Order: sequence, then C-alpha cells, then structure tokens
Amino acid sequence: MPQTPAERQAAYRARRPFAGTDNNGERRINTWVNTGTALALGRLASHYGVTRREMLERIVMAEDARVTSGMDDDALEAYMMRSITQ
Repeated sequence: MPQTPAERQAAYRARRPFAGTDNNGERRINTWVNTGTALALGRLASHYGVTRREMLERIVMAEDARVTSGMDDDALEAYMMRSITQ
C-alpha cells in the first residue's frame, strides 16, 4: 500500500539527522534574523553563486576555524564541549 503524504514526510524527517555527505547528519536551524542580515546573506550567496544554506555554512565554519586556530588542547576541548551542553 502506498504511503500517505504525512507518512512520507515523517519518514523524510526521520532520515534527515543521518543525511549529508559527511555521514554526520544534519540539524535544523529555525530562527529569525533582522531584514538586513537576511538580505546580506542573499547578496553574499548570489555573489558567490551558492545557496543561502551553503553561504551560511561557509561563514560559520570559517569563523569557527578562526576562533579555534590559536587554542591549546585544553581550551579547544572546553570550546568543543560547549556545543554538547547547549
């Protein structure tokens, strides 16, 4: 018997945490930002020829790398643990 649209959507959502090219899954971020930020994200994405999602991922990962680049092992461990506790 074919699945209903609600069943297909539920199955899709159940797979998302395990999707992605790095086998580390994906997480949903749902937040409001001010209009200027949303427009700037759109402009940047268009400038680089990528999606807003890709642009946001690039920005966040670049800043994370910048912040962690000079950390010693203890500071890096403490920093990484913050994402687990929040």
